[in-house]
Amino acid sequence: MVEALVPHFDQILVVPCGPRPDKPTTNDVEPWHRAALTDITFRGIPKVEVDLFDLESAAFTTNDVFESRYGHLGELWHVIGSDLSKGGGKEQSPIHLYWERGREMWRTLKFCIMAREGYEVEAADLPPMNQLIRLSPLEFSASSQIRERIFKRLGYAPLVTAEVGAYIERYGLYRGRIPAQRTRWFLEHPRLLIFADERNARAMALAATYRQWEDRENPAGILVLGGDGTMLRAIHEHWRKRIPFIGVNQGHLGFLLNEPDVVPAEAMPQTEFVIRLMPMLYIESEAPDGSRQTDLAFNDAWVERSTSQSAWLEVQVNGQVRIPKLVADGALVCTAAGSTAYARSMGVAPLLADTPGWILAGSNVMSPPGWKSALLSPEADVTLRSVGGEKRPLNAYVGGRSLGPAVSLHARHSRIATVEMVFAAQRDMAEKISAIQFPQGNALL
Repeated sequence: MVEALVPHFDQILVVPCGPRPDKPTTNDVEPWHRAALTDITFRGIPKVEVDLFDLESAAFTTNDVFESRYGHLGELWHVIGSDLSKGGGKEQSPIHLYWERGREMWRTLKFCIMAREGYEVEAADLPPMNQLIRLSPLEFSASSQIRERIFKRLGYAPLVTAEVGAYIERYGLYRGRIPAQRTRWFLEHPRLLIFADERNARAMALAATYRQWEDRENPAGILVLGGDGTMLRAIHEHWRKRIPFIGVNQGHLGFLLNEPDVVPAEAMPQTEFVIRLMPMLYIESEAPDGSRQTDLAFNDAWVERSTSQSAWLEVQVNGQVRIPKLVADGALVCTAAGSTAYARSMGVAPLLADTPGWILAGSNVMSPPGWKSALLSPEADVTLRSVGGEKRPLNAYVGGRSLGPAVSLHARHSRIATVEMVFAAQRDMAEKISAIQFPQGNALL
């Protein structure tokens, strides 16, 4: 359908919807899988942009709201199937009967109608402002048909792109069971986007040995050469490519990367890997002037004092004040992956990669006495708010990047952003974290 629209419009916006009471299938898989499948499906089609705001906010935006959100781009056309316009001449279409403010939208919005097989289009049923595009039967397969074939273990490969099929199989989606978060993976025909630390001579030299597998146009994985900071930069830049990140350590500790001896270039096609699907955090910070900015963090985000005065913070979890006045240098939230980084210096015990939770920690806490950290559920949301006034200003940071002065920071698990982290099967991330917990004789520490 989208490819059929490309010749007719300057830009096509694809907005996967949030939870819908009239379509319970929107909850069949977690929103981050739906976000990934949408990104993968439409990647590379000219003029197409995927906007994931509905999934991130767990909302369902109605068509009239799109006018205010996108109206500044120019003339807006709402794409619908011809089943939704059937009966429009008698004001009996699904839009008239079931859409909130449907009769008004029918009169005032511009509709591009995709004529679907089995729904004959009567001229009298068309909205006042319409554009009709006909699809042949071979050009259209309903997503419900695809999901049904997957559930029944029937062939579905011709109905999706190869990359979408590979993602569905990796995590066992639409099978009627809880999708996997950890899966085995072989890269039999490596196609790599190489992301090397240009300031690291060893990383640049190692990159040359992998050039035989380089494919910047259609990569199947992102090879990251450097340290943990290089991996974080690669994730920040490329996470929406929705392909696995394979790190090779050319830095120091390298908790997010493999050691060079377990992923040599010549052995990559024969190497058995483990993919771990890791969450990212959705961060919103508020500046003293009331402006807000949002960002995503793979490792951590924090607020800290910006003067010699200690920070005074109110700590809320799920809207409930848990610590009315935290007196400390600052406070941090982190994922399991980030628990090996800055949080570790705050005295936090690293979480295993499979831990279904994340961490809130304080830095050099004076009050409450003895408080260091708390383990949070995946559904939790945290707000850190300054109660120190202008005398005790704060700065906010996401993954080491400064967001500038802040009076509050809000954090939760993102509903759209995940990262596929790749480790050699014989020494994946769980083994690295175990090495921290039992450090005797461990050369990394």
